[in-house]
Amino acid sequence: MEYFNYPPVAFALFLSLAVIIFLAVRTFGVKYKPEEGKLKTYACGEDIAGKKVQHGYNFFHIAFFFTILHFAALIIATIPGGSLALFGILYLVVILVTIVIFLKDR
Repeated sequence: MEYFNYPPVAFALFLSLAVIIFLAVRTFGVKYKPEEGKLKTYACGEDIAGKKVQHGYNFFHIAFFFTILHFAALIIATIPGGSLALFGILYLVVILVTIVIFLKDR
């Protein structure tokens, strides 16, 4: 029973469970039937003409900054004490340089 605690075994167990659930839902679920108008744009009782939207990637910079700061907080929160703490300080300096470069480009 102890081998269930090993990550590869637990991963394989949960992956096989997910595949079984997926196949069961696919087998017993409602089948898709293509019908006219099912994929048409519809809003507030009116048929509207669809149009192409050009997406912007302005949110990427905010998400990247968020990821850097939260990953740094995770690393700092889990640094062991003693002489290994110096690596944490070095890591903080690298994160600080990264943030300065990131903000300078903006």
